Amino acid sequence: MPLHTSHAKTSLKIFNHPDRFIQGWYWAIRSSDLKIGAVKPLSLMGKDLAVYRGEDGVVIAIDAYCPHMGAHLAEGRVEGNSIRCFFHNWKFDQNGACTEMPCVDHLIPVKSSTYPTAEKYGMVWIWTGDLANQSVPFVPELEDLECEIAFGDRFTKKCHPNVMMINAIDANHFNTVHNFPIEIEFAKRSLNQNAIAFNNTTRGGDDSLLVKLVRRFYKNEATYNMSYWFGSTGTVTLGPDFQHFYLMFALRMLEGGQTEGQTILITRKRQGIWGWVLSQIILWLTWLVGNYFAKGDTKIFQTIKFDLKTPTKADRSIVDFISHVETQTSIAWETWEVIEAESSPQQHSQHPDRIPELVRETI
Repeated sequence: MPLHTSHAKTSLKIFNHPDRFIQGWYWAIRSSDLKIGAVKPLSLMGKDLAVYRGEDGVVIAIDAYCPHMGAHLAEGRVEGNSIRCFFHNWKFDQNGACTEMPCVDHLIPVKSSTYPTAEKYGMVWIWTGDLANQSVPFVPELEDLECEIAFGDRFTKKCHPNVMMINAIDANHFNTVHNFPIEIEFAKRSLNQNAIAFNNTTRGGDDSLLVKLVRRFYKNEATYNMSYWFGSTGTVTLGPDFQHFYLMFALRMLEGGQTEGQTILITRKRQGIWGWVLSQIILWLTWLVGNYFAKGDTKIFQTIKFDLKTPTKADRSIVDFISHVETQTSIAWETWEVIEAESSPQQHSQHPDRIPELVRETI
């Protein structure tokens, strides 16, 4: 039975919306690009920030413009764990409080907004919205392990991050675009209130010599798992039973609902020099695998105008992902103000009739 979507565009309030995004962690800058004592300007989902690393090594993200006259704080300098504005030398601590005002007789109570930061997989992450209450995105199989990483491509695409994310769970396109002779069906599971995972549950490929050759390396179905955080960061786990490959696609929205992304290649850390060499080889192989799948999709994301008018049974995982996105806390572009939802995620799950028409269980 087809899924009716005649009012989908007007019903959806977060998915593929050019002026809203999900509250959560977003990649900001490579950790190696921000040395101790350095400050960098950053524009993140429409908000201008100054990002600096204090002498204690902790990264601070603060509103870019000084609350005195609006000078950009990235033009200033880092002092200890504070930053001093270049224009009038006002000094702000790691909590955004102004602690020094040269040439002012009495300190005026002035505070600039700061935002939680974290570092993982070689990246600085910044929390948007209210109080940070979830973990930074991670690869589920490597959650508690030390990892080696390498950076893949940094890219921009002319579509929304949500639309790019669904590509990895679009079962049909693996056959039509990538000529990959294997049937893929997904089972979904919740990782937490902000993260959802899709796991391949089928084998297939009986007519393919390639699949027959590699099948001996699998106990069950071929491993292909996709996990999503905040609708814009995804991790892929794939490969034979003896060696899984891990990729992370960290995306953030640009003006007009377009995408800026960074690919991160990940593997577990191994001991000794030969362990390090093996890890580098695996990261290189991961890069080859990622490039194989990314190559065919590139032109699609430069021209697509996403509108799921005629979903089929094979699109079930895409519909599940859209439903998941629609239950998240949304943030207004540029202001980073939380948009009050009509109901909580828990209410959505208890009352499916409140979920927009596109994401109802009607396939």
